[in-house]
Amino acid sequence: MSETILFLPDQKKFEVKPGTTILQAALKSGVHLGHKCGGRGACLTCKVKIDDNSAVSQPTKSELQKLGKNLIKAGTRLGCQTKVLKRLKVEVPEEPLKAVIRKQLAKQKNESFWDD
Repeated sequence: MSETILFLPDQKKFEVKPGTTILQAALKSGVHLGHKCGGRGACLTCKVKIDDNSAVSQPTKSELQKLGKNLIKAGTRLGCQTKVLKRLKVEVPEEPLKAVIRKQLAKQKNESFWDD
């Protein structure tokens, strides 16, 4: 049996076995999800936003200490600690440099070459 993860904003769907971490699924599907600590829950670079807390494993002790109950309740989780249990949407934060470039390109698109 497998479950579907939809990674946003890329709109990339990927099938995983229940119990797979969000980080493992991202790596296997080619979705970039930053991670520096090797999946130990120490660096907080793999934070994601999920749409349904019941679709994933309960927060680990490390997650509760690092994120706090309010962020977890609002759907913020650590990809390396959170296991997929059923169908799920995961919002992966945009890298800061990529966000700056995207905003600059959008601004340039709105400006006309011939405008003074």
